[in-house]
Amino acid sequence: METTRSLTNQLLIAMPGMQDPNFSNTVTLICEHNGDGALGIVINRPLSLSLGGLLEQLELNAPDAGIGDAPVLAGGPVGTERGFVLHNADSDFENSLTVSNHIKLTVSRDILDAMARGDGPDKSLVALGYASWEGGQLENEMLANAWLNVPATESLVFDTPFEKRWVQAADTLGIDLSLMSPGAGHA
Repeated sequence: METTRSLTNQLLIAMPGMQDPNFSNTVTLICEHNGDGALGIVINRPLSLSLGGLLEQLELNAPDAGIGDAPVLAGGPVGTERGFVLHNADSDFENSLTVSNHIKLTVSRDILDAMARGDGPDKSLVALGYASWEGGQLENEMLANAWLNVPATESLVFDTPFEKRWVQAADTLGIDLSLMSPGAGHA
């Protein structure tokens, strides 16, 4: 039986030839990966919805414009009515999944309540929806050269401007995506 290396806490960088419009030019943080499949959050697709607008829909008030102005991300094509918060690991909330020593994923409302009170994590991204793969699906996509992967860093996930994440994630591998052919092959 072949064992698969977990891609948890890896950033998937869509190759230039990615045909699926849900993932074209995206960077996806893999939050969980095992034999049953994988779950990830796209971290570079801001929506026109702001965090303040989302909090208002949930009848929560943001304490200051800085939090309220933050964009909400399109986290993936699955469960787009569900909210996910990626955040630094300094805070604990209900229903949190540890992605790494530095990053957690929380799906419970208590984190949004804390953010609205000004008690939320220092660094966070709020996303609607997620990406998922069935067991073996992501591994097959990796073998087909649909993705590059690099270890996630707090800086790339939280600090790099959204529009630069795809290029900067690839740059950590020394790869210039603008020089890559949209077709992939095997040597």
